[in-house]
This record gives sequence, C-alpha cells and structure tokens, in this order.
Amino acid sequence: MCGIWALFGSDECLSIQCTNAMKISHRGPDAFRFENVNDFTNCCFGFHRLAIVDPLYGMQPLRITKYPHLWLCYNGEIYNFRQLEKHFEFDYQTQVDGEIILHLYATKGIEMTAKLLDGVFAFIILDTANRKIFLGRDTYGVRPMFKMMTDNGFLAVCSEAKGLLELKHSMISTPTIVPFPPGHYESFDLKINGKVTELELVKFHSCTEIPAHVPYDTLEKLTEDFKPETLKEMETIKKNIRSLLENAVRKRLMSNRRIGCLLSGGLDSSLIAALLLKLKREKDDMMYPIQTFSIGMEDSPDVIAARQVAKYIGSDHHEVVFSAEEGIQAIDNVIFSLESYDITTIRASVGMYLVSKYIKEKTDSTVIFSGEGSDELAQGYIYFHKAPSPDEGAAESERLLRDLYLYDVLRSDRTTAAHGLEIRVPFLDHRFTSYYLSIRPELRVPKKGIEKYLLRKSFDGLNLLPKEILWRPKEAFSDGVSSIKKSWFSILQEHIDSQVDDSQLDKAAKKFPFNTPTTKESYYYRQIFEKHFPGRANWIPYYWMPKWTKATDPSARTLQHYKSDREKK
Repeated sequence: MCGIWALFGSDECLSIQCTNAMKISHRGPDAFRFENVNDFTNCCFGFHRLAIVDPLYGMQPLRITKYPHLWLCYNGEIYNFRQLEKHFEFDYQTQVDGEIILHLYATKGIEMTAKLLDGVFAFIILDTANRKIFLGRDTYGVRPMFKMMTDNGFLAVCSEAKGLLELKHSMISTPTIVPFPPGHYESFDLKINGKVTELELVKFHSCTEIPAHVPYDTLEKLTEDFKPETLKEMETIKKNIRSLLENAVRKRLMSNRRIGCLLSGGLDSSLIAALLLKLKREKDDMMYPIQTFSIGMEDSPDVIAARQVAKYIGSDHHEVVFSAEEGIQAIDNVIFSLESYDITTIRASVGMYLVSKYIKEKTDSTVIFSGEGSDELAQGYIYFHKAPSPDEGAAESERLLRDLYLYDVLRSDRTTAAHGLEIRVPFLDHRFTSYYLSIRPELRVPKKGIEKYLLRKSFDGLNLLPKEILWRPKEAFSDGVSSIKKSWFSILQEHIDSQVDDSQLDKAAKKFPFNTPTTKESYYYRQIFEKHFPGRANWIPYYWMPKWTKATDPSARTLQHYKSDREKK
C-alpha cells in the first residue's frame, strides 16, 4: 500500500504541487519522493512509500536501465511477478514486484500488461519516447485511483481525491475529479506543447491461464452435462473452491513486514484467519505469531465470537473495545478518510478505523488480511434471501462486485491506509471470483435459511473452524460491534437527534439536491462530507441499500431475518 500522485501538462508552481502531494502522506509513512521528469518540465510524480517487499530498491517513480524512457508509479502488489519473469525470461534488476509492469509494457504492450497481472494495482506509466501516458486499475478497484482531466490538456492522478482538490488550472475553478474505473486502462497523448489529450478507455479481462500459482489445469473440471444433484460434481465444486481460496491467501503472503488479520468472528474473516495460520504453519514460517484483531463495544457479538476463533486457531489475539464517545468522536475523521457520505459505509468504518489505529500504535503488524468481498461474491447479505430467482440473485451479486470500489473496498482501503497499513483481501482474488461466478446460479443462492451456503459447505467437516462459527448467521459489521446493552445504531441515532432538527431535514432537498438525505443520520454525515469536500457529492452515485425489501435503513437489523433477535435486545 502506497500513495501515488502525478501531474501532466501542469503549470502549477512547485510549492503547490508538493503541498497537494503531501495530502496523502498517510498512505506511505516510510519514505517520500517528489520528482520532475527529465526534459519534461510539465510532468512530475509524487510517491509515498510503505515498504513491503523490497526495502532497499522500492522507491518510485521506478525506472530501469533497460528502458530509460519509461517511468512507473504504482500502488499495489503483483503476485505473479516471479512467474511472469521466469516465463518470459525477463532480465530483472530489482526485487520489486512492480518492475514486471515495465517489462510487460515494453515487450507486450499496454493491453497484455493489464491482462497478465495477477494482483491488485493502480498504475501510471509515462513513455517519454512515444509521448504516451497510461493509467490502469485492478479488476475490483482494491487499490484506489482518482483522475482529474481538463479540456485544455491538464491531467492529474492521485490515490485519493483529497490530493487533487486544491489544484486550480487556468480558469477552471472546480475541475471534475472522478474515481478511475476498476478493470480498465486508459491511454493519453502527451503533446509537444506539454498538453495532454485523452485517447481511449478500455475494459480488460484478467487472464487466468498464463502462469499463476495454481494453473487451472490442476483444478478438477466439470462435465458438459453437469447436473447439480450429482454428488461427485458437487464434491468437485467444493474442492475447487477450497483450493482457489487457499491459494488466494497463499499468494498474498508475499511480504517482508509482519502480517496480521482482522477477525470479526464471522464466516469471512474467520475463514481467512484460519487459512492464514494453516498456510504459515505449513511453510514452517512462524518466526512470529500471527496477530488477529477484533473490535467492538463491551460484550459485542463480534468480540465474543472472535475470541472463540482465535483460541481455536491459535493466533496472538488482540481485542479493542471502544466506547460510545470514542465512536462518535471518530466520525469526522472517518468521513474525511473515506471521502464518502454513504450511511452503511460510515457506520461500519468507525470500528475498522479504530482497530486500524490500534494496530498502528500498539503492534508491528503492517500487512493486514481481511474478509472483504465475500458477501458480494457469495450472496452473503441477508436480503439475498428475498431474491426472486437464482438468476436475479447472480445478477445482483455481479452488480455489487462492480460497485465494490465505491463502498466496502473503499472502506477497507481508507480506514487502514489512514494509519499506514496495507489491506489484503483474498476473497477478491480474480481467479477465485472467476471460478465462483462460473458456478450455476441455483447453487450460489442462500439455502435452508442460511446465506453463503455453498461457501460454508465447501469447508464443512474440515475442522478448520468451530462448527458454530462456520455456520454463524450474517452480522453487518456495524451491527456486530454493538454492545448487548445498547446498539451502536441506537447510540448514533441519539447523538444525531441532538445535532440535526426536523426543520433541517425538511429543507434537505433544497440544500442537497443530489442524493438528498432522507434521515437525520444521512443529513448529519452529508454535512460533515460537504465541510471537507464541498460540491463533490457525485463521488458516490447512490446510497447502499438492501434490494427486494422495503427497508428504509441499510442495517441488516431492520430486516425480518433479525426480527426476533432485535426484539430480544
């Protein structure tokens, strides 16, 4: 995890450039470099480094002697860089995984470069010989990137939008800043006069065949006349799910820094934590115990369940208990970090922001594994029980994955990056997701009243986790951290009632015509967002809400599935 920043066609003074580049310094606390491009005085890069793989030679912009005309600035991890280096017999100069991007671009072109990378990334390539600029971002947008482009030839790129806000170019007072779309690359011409022209934006599909950690030919194939009731075929599917998820965790062990794992005690984080411990033991690589981290209010369901998992798998477990006051005080910083006013994203981010703060201040874990992506991929949200058909459930799952970069993936990146940590999300491994989405829709739906049934069943009977954890019902993150005495939701509503009155909400449509807040909570968050990012409401297209229900709030606790549990509280 690093912070990247670049300007092309810029006439901004050096002090303004540096000031804006420093606004994302939290993403890379280990080192900073600001560099103008030789003979291209209107092009410059800023880079904040979090050293993970090559402590000595990992500074950027990255250049190598074989291709002196190429400049690379990227944020991410390329998990198959050694396989690609060997396969294409590249002459590698450093130990940096991202060097592979330069070799691929120089020999295969930008399209194949994007397709061949197995990892998470946001990159900027400057080709001074051909006067070209290229941007690219991974399939699900796990690594962030924003772009600002003006009609008069000015391009600015940054890991977070806040690094672009104060740039003013010519007579454009409020240039449009947009998130770069995941799974795309874009090309630009750098004219002789220093101005930039947009060429094309292309969607790419990552390869799964060219060397990766587990070639597809080692997976058991399904027959053409596949029938879901065939026991042998079902065993093949479950075996493949296990194999691919385990290898998604394995490839992400690439690190020279200590590895930890967020652990809520739910299915997703518990599976990742258990696989992480299993693989580290198999490698005989337990130089230090794996740390796991849970957070919640006093006696919260997540803290209790995570404690049970940690004891079962043998991790060095840390519990972070936060008070109502601490949670409320964090909201302003959370919204500034997120660059979002989405209700459920903010609610869930408070706990993740506070646990990340603890990890940074109290431990030496830097690379943090997490269970993000499973709910979208495996239909884990409670409202999937209401899907009208398997096909509609599958379509909704794919929609959520497409928009993840605006919600849960944004949350996981920003709350950890705010404290100089790197998040890793094995459930969003593109080989794992490609396989899971290829399974027939009727096999991926909730079954017997249990969401993510196929994923749970794939690991059933292996003693990887306690059975009650493997089959624990879904808890929204913002619900699971709640105290049994008083929920985080109730605490928020009481505080917000004292901050927003009915008359303000009545005038909300006039004040906020786009994505108009309809509750006091959404109004409260929007006010804070506008304080930090005035006029940027279009950074999220809609509020995250359950589908196929009449819910007026994104919390899972408002759904019928949780009614009896809610009444107990």
